[in-house]
Amino acid sequence: MNELPETIDGLPNICGFEDQIAEAMKERGPIYVGGREPGGERGEPGGIDFSRIKSAFAVALHMHQPLIPAGGGNGGGEGDPQSAAIVSNLQYMMEHPEIQDAHNAPVFRWCYQRMGEFIPQLAAEGLRPRVMLDYSGCLLHGLRLMGASDVIDSLRGLVMDRASRACVEWLGTAWGHAVAPSTPAQDFRLHVRAWQHHFAGMFGLEALSRVRGFSPPEMALPNHPDVCYEFVRTLKECGFKWVLVQEHSVERVEDGGALRMRHLPHRLVATNSSGQTASIIAIIKTQGSDTKLVAQMQPRYEAMTLSRVGLAGKNIPQLVTQIGDGENGGVMMNEFPPMYMKVMRECSGTETPAMNATEYLEHLEAMGIVESDFPAIQPVMQQRIWSRFEKGAGRERLEQAIEQLRREDGRFHVEGGSWTGNISWTRGYENVLGPMGKVSARFDEKYTRGGIAPSDPRYREALYHLLLTQTSCFRYWGQGGWTDYARELCRRAERD
Repeated sequence: MNELPETIDGLPNICGFEDQIAEAMKERGPIYVGGREPGGERGEPGGIDFSRIKSAFAVALHMHQPLIPAGGGNGGGEGDPQSAAIVSNLQYMMEHPEIQDAHNAPVFRWCYQRMGEFIPQLAAEGLRPRVMLDYSGCLLHGLRLMGASDVIDSLRGLVMDRASRACVEWLGTAWGHAVAPSTPAQDFRLHVRAWQHHFAGMFGLEALSRVRGFSPPEMALPNHPDVCYEFVRTLKECGFKWVLVQEHSVERVEDGGALRMRHLPHRLVATNSSGQTASIIAIIKTQGSDTKLVAQMQPRYEAMTLSRVGLAGKNIPQLVTQIGDGENGGVMMNEFPPMYMKVMRECSGTETPAMNATEYLEHLEAMGIVESDFPAIQPVMQQRIWSRFEKGAGRERLEQAIEQLRREDGRFHVEGGSWTGNISWTRGYENVLGPMGKVSARFDEKYTRGGIAPSDPRYREALYHLLLTQTSCFRYWGQGGWTDYARELCRRAERD
């Protein structure tokens, strides 16, 4: 495969190579079980005898720092928002020790790098470490902007070193850390493709071809039928095989009830107002205090209490899966390193090993289990919608049913589900969502429908600013400085 540039004219490579990306993401058979990587077949170094294990566990680390208009440069300075350079929030923290939480910046930086130290060390000991990594495009570009080449080189080792990459699974995500339920569907697709471009530019198209799973920012799953359908369609058409979903953000298709077998893969089914259906494998992240559970490696201890169960006439091990922020909080900063090393040393070669999700799914495939064998689920509250709406009746009838449900029950909503269940991504942010909507509409009119090619420098610069405006941080921390950043980015995007 021809390699792609990481940056173009000072901007990250986020568009213009759509054909190469699509080719890289085509299904090319298994990676681990009899595939391209060691560690999946019995007898190979790091291999797991899937027929003998009782259960398994998977942990994922989510890493993100926003890009903000707060740096010196661009002919102005930090005190002039309209001319401030776009920099990583991490860089801003390190350059401003007086601001709140700035003392954590050096630790955050190490957290972004440290798996590049832990994995090779454990692999060199002959062990079988596993971890899944989710890095936003904003973070990766911000690290490059601030000159953190040592961090990027450490990550490159996890991608390129054959022994390490058998242990590490990279997860795709939205480049600008946009939450899917409140991001225009066509823009969310641009985020997904932008991340694929950027990852391939940094680590190679072959590395991108090994990315099979998707980690939604904030674990946000759309529950509006039309938005969820476009979300699933985007993931499938962009080449992903599975998506990570939060347990309480989904329900059983047959009756709207809670999941019965939460430690097995499921089939996320999305149906839109026109009656079109799309589905994708869903790996279930169970409920709990995410960062604490990952930092203390709770999934391993929960998995040790489980046994094999029946599915599609086969007897299979269950998989306990958790994801948490890889840098936030004292428990992750301080307790995760010794606990991760301890657990990986204890579990390697046992009946309850660490596994990554694609590795686990490939073992199921080797047993003859396919996507249609998994229990069907849908986003929460959709059962109530289907009870009032005949599938395929159209968008207008769907909106009428949704409005009727809202009037009857103030708790009903179609804002989606996420791991921040107490935070709305829309209510109270009209002063940000309005400008964001204008930027999205302007981009669609001028660039998408205007026929400007994604390889055009004007398209790339406009896309860069569009994606930045939709970063979740601008609606996570409430009104104030963060919403000011969002409005300034919107102003720049409207200028493009």
